[in-house]
Amino acid sequence: MSAAYGSWKSPITADIVSGSEKRLEGFTLDSNGHLMWLETRPAESGRAVLVKEEGEDITPKDFNVRTTVQEYGGGSFGVSGDLLVFSNFDDQRLYKQLLASPDSRPVPITPDYGGPVVRYADGVFDGRLNRYIAVREDHRGVDAQPTTEIVSVSLNDNNTEEPKVLISGNDFYAFPRVDPKGERLAWIEWSHPNMHWDKAELWVGYISENGDIDKRVVVAGACPSAVESPTEPLWSSKGELFFITDRNTGFWNIYKWIEDKNEVLAIYSLDAEFTRPFWVFGNRCYDIIEGKDGSTIIACSYRQHGKSYLGVINQAKNSFCSVDIPFTYISNILASGQILYIEGASSVLPTSLAKVILDDHMSKVVDFSIMWSSSSDSDKYISYFSLPELIEFPTDVAGQNAYAYFYAPCNPDYKGSEDEKPPLLLESHGGPTDEAHGTLNLSMQYWTSRGWAFVDVNYGGSSGYGRAYRERLLGKWGIVDINDCCSCAKYLVDEGKVDEKHLCITGCSAGGYTTLASLAFRETFRAGASLFGIADLKSLSDKMHKFESHYILNLAGNETALYERSPINFVDHFSCPIILFQGLEDTVVQPEQARKIYQALKKKGLPVAHVEYEGESHGFRKAESIKFTLEQQMLFFARTVGHFAVADDITPVHIDNFD
Repeated sequence: MSAAYGSWKSPITADIVSGSEKRLEGFTLDSNGHLMWLETRPAESGRAVLVKEEGEDITPKDFNVRTTVQEYGGGSFGVSGDLLVFSNFDDQRLYKQLLASPDSRPVPITPDYGGPVVRYADGVFDGRLNRYIAVREDHRGVDAQPTTEIVSVSLNDNNTEEPKVLISGNDFYAFPRVDPKGERLAWIEWSHPNMHWDKAELWVGYISENGDIDKRVVVAGACPSAVESPTEPLWSSKGELFFITDRNTGFWNIYKWIEDKNEVLAIYSLDAEFTRPFWVFGNRCYDIIEGKDGSTIIACSYRQHGKSYLGVINQAKNSFCSVDIPFTYISNILASGQILYIEGASSVLPTSLAKVILDDHMSKVVDFSIMWSSSSDSDKYISYFSLPELIEFPTDVAGQNAYAYFYAPCNPDYKGSEDEKPPLLLESHGGPTDEAHGTLNLSMQYWTSRGWAFVDVNYGGSSGYGRAYRERLLGKWGIVDINDCCSCAKYLVDEGKVDEKHLCITGCSAGGYTTLASLAFRETFRAGASLFGIADLKSLSDKMHKFESHYILNLAGNETALYERSPINFVDHFSCPIILFQGLEDTVVQPEQARKIYQALKKKGLPVAHVEYEGESHGFRKAESIKFTLEQQMLFFARTVGHFAVADDITPVHIDNFD
């Protein structure tokens, strides 16, 4: 059937999309080798629940397994034997729970401070001293900035004594990891004004009989002439320390610590990223396997030219092989002998957790099966899926290209008329040190199955392409990202893929900033949607939480740039419709950011809509919020730019200066 682009009817509804927005926030094995994972549920207001492999919930209904350390959280639970330790969202205390007993109730193991002012993340067990070692973020002080330390929490009896501080004095800590004998502790630390991926250090401390750190040695990151960001320390069963760093090449590769010489050895060098920037705790991009012959084998993911691969390194044989699996993006890996549990996705597979069985040579897949999926029935709509095309396009800087995933309109029931081209929605990802992955996202398919073209841009500053590409944005946020997004849209117009008169832009958080800035400082797009985006860089920088408190200035370059690149200061430059979505409990981008730009645009007389959500923070977790945001963006663009009727029955939100 021939119909106007943007007006097609699709079975991929906003209800389907909101139901598919489950997130995987960690997974592990219990003492019997059974898989368990942490999933967030939009239908339960985004509550995070631990689930057994058999599908049975472990977390009681009155608990929510989530930490807010550094605001973004991650690493909110740990399992050793039959003992589970987790962080509870409401009070941020640590609790322990016995997995062997189905009636076991969680018991607190950290003190009650009268509110969620002391938070824990990224914990590991110290079996020798029966304790849990974790990163602690302490907001009890009167200062605006909390203190961050590595502490130990006793697991004896039902104590709730004050945790013991093991490591302190620096601004940030992550990845505390105890060796198999409980004699050494490895960790990552870094200091202001750096983010972890700018510059960090890897340390090892020696644990005394009473549990203190007697002495310590810096393994990587201390050389003033070599900037690097080591990450993900991991001990082998033999007590060897492996880690990932980007020294010399600018790409995160795997290294090993030679303890007696305090030297590091590259395990395998490749112009590829073997990890990703540290935004949330709990990254595990590789794991160590002890081969049947006693050799050390490393299962790892690496990202190159916009695609992830599964690699296997055999140290003894000095060999490396790539193992073919259906995922084109891999985020986390857990090994158990020849069995790998891998979190990943592809252009036709949503975010999933797969069980991968390798052959005896660890070079081929014997079996691949999905254990968990963010959308278990998404394959019902496969004929409606638009497959991503990786495009490379020229930027404003001569000789420099950037990348994006382009999705053409796709619906087997419709086709556009020959005399028109589809409207385009360009997404600018958050971070801004994040990355578009080119994997199945039903929210994107919601657009393409209705006759929209969609492009997900990896502008300069995105991860996945090495340090040099990531650092294009330093001092130039609000320039490089905007230019690259506009260049991408222009490229698609010049290629004849989209309609120049129907270009729209959207983004979350930092992507929301790029959206607003693109509309203020360029005339490429005809409308935009900002989801918890930034309008005032100076205000954001002044009120930013500790983790990112220097990040905004590093990205902008100086105080003058904070003013000159803030959309709120140039409202007169705006000339097109904008819709804003904001959670009222957002502690990263405060609600006043959206309110200020909304009032200013309304006063200017532009079509503008403003939606606020109770109970939502930085990133919408509730099904109803996800659904409403998606539908209202679609209808807003159709009414203000497309002037075509959408196929869905949606009650429009009020648009000031329009309705």
